[in-house]
Amino acid sequence: MWWMMGEAGGHYCSKKTDDICGGVCSQETGKFFSFSRLCCALRGVDMKTYIFLLVIVPTCVLAGYVHGQKISYFLRPLWESPPKPFHDIPHYYHENASMETLCKLHGWGVREYPRRVYDAVLFSNELDILAVRWKELYPYITQFVLLESNSTFTGLPKPLVFAAHRDEFKFIEPRLTYGTLGGRFVKGQNPFYEEAYQRVALDQLLRIAGITDDDLLLMSDVDEIPSRHTINLLRWCDEVPKILHLRLKNYLYSFEFLVDNKSWRASVHRYETGKTRYAHYRQSDEILADAGWHCSFCFRRISEFVFKMKAYSHNDRVRFSHFLNPKRVQRVICKGADLFDMLPEEYTFKEIIGKMGPIPHSFSAVHLPSYLLENAEKYRFLLPGNCIREEE
Repeated sequence: MWWMMGEAGGHYCSKKTDDICGGVCSQETGKFFSFSRLCCALRGVDMKTYIFLLVIVPTCVLAGYVHGQKISYFLRPLWESPPKPFHDIPHYYHENASMETLCKLHGWGVREYPRRVYDAVLFSNELDILAVRWKELYPYITQFVLLESNSTFTGLPKPLVFAAHRDEFKFIEPRLTYGTLGGRFVKGQNPFYEEAYQRVALDQLLRIAGITDDDLLLMSDVDEIPSRHTINLLRWCDEVPKILHLRLKNYLYSFEFLVDNKSWRASVHRYETGKTRYAHYRQSDEILADAGWHCSFCFRRISEFVFKMKAYSHNDRVRFSHFLNPKRVQRVICKGADLFDMLPEEYTFKEIIGKMGPIPHSFSAVHLPSYLLENAEKYRFLLPGNCIREEE
């Protein structure tokens, strides 16, 4: 056996190696080409291994990148336990039943006069759903409190939308406490910090509005709408829980797509000075059944969908820029699919699998907010069978 050093002085080859690798190593120059190394390394590897390395592995890496979030949500039952169940309070109502009867059915007494009720919301750009909300609640609300910021939760600048359209809400003006808040525009900050900052400011605005002990305070997002008879019940009945969550029917895009009846974040509080804080998380175990509607992403225009997708606290769900394509957004709405291409946020495999795929279409418009039906032409996009949205 003989050895030769290549011209570069850094690689060696042998006649034996040259024979094994098919004569790629030159005896004249002694150069050991990188291809010959690969040839030698892969010598004896079968076709199945080639396929695994060149096809299966890259495919798995790509699938993990594209569908990693789906995989994580599907496996959620393995790493997260379901929350403690609420204590559901049955909800009794009929338009011909007396308030004394209704309060008694709930195990409560009836008051000599109703409590005052304050409705407080943070506002972004949901003009249509705000009108539906305020018209539904108008008969029983003492003061409407609205706070608007020139910043989204994600730190993006936004116009003061309500201020520009305030004339459209003249019916509410005598009972309106409106405030604005300058955004902090902190780049890279968790959106929930900005959201919490705005909710603290809403506490201050409530005090300006004149809320006092034992008044009822409704804490919910604009699109979480309690039914008016629910609010009337709570203001007239005595001994209601100090903090009571409201179970709302959960809709997506319009009242055509009923997801479930599990919306629970809306709550009603008997106000206590120095103790009650405006929040949007679980604060008690008591929840009143069938208390209203939650219509999420219920917008008139495609541009409003795109804005919210970029602006709200879960904007990290926009994993790819094509999610914001107007044609895709319109297609997803009419299909009843998920804008973020996510799996259902559930805690058991049974519930996850049961909710996978588009939401079934509903053709019922029974027991919806009365103002919506009285103005069906104006709000047709919120009713069954009308999924097409305006572009701008």
